[in-house]
Amino acid sequence: MSLEVGKPAPNFEAKDQNGNLVKLSDYKGKKVVLYFYPKDNTPGCTAQACNLRDNYESLQKAGYVILGISSDPVKSHQKFIEKQNLPFDLIADDDLKVHEAYGTWVEKSMYGRKYMGTARTTFIIDEEGNLEEIIEKVNTKDHTNQILK
Repeated sequence: MSLEVGKPAPNFEAKDQNGNLVKLSDYKGKKVVLYFYPKDNTPGCTAQACNLRDNYESLQKAGYVILGISSDPVKSHQKFIEKQNLPFDLIADDDLKVHEAYGTWVEKSMYGRKYMGTARTTFIIDEEGNLEEIIEKVNTKDHTNQILK
């Protein structure tokens, strides 16, 4: 991964679950948790989203805005948010531009088969738009504590 802590986070434009255009620059002056996850409604991704949902108040008190992002389309995000009652926005990166900017679209391997997919990674971005922390080993069931530590 070529991104470095202390350097500017790549700006992006993509649609949220409602089809609204979201830009990272819209969040200047706020701390952002930008978390990349593989797929809506899968066990690990659901555990991660629900951990953030269940601790959302603590994350807000610490000053964080939460943005989840995957290659799933807008409609999939709508269903995931409704089913899991998620209080934060999910970004649809179905053209993979944001994944490529953040280096999270990678070759993976399962049962000897190679394929391209999302590296579960979280980027903490400070109020100035710089990378404060990169969490590459995400604990889906305890992600909030990794962020707030």
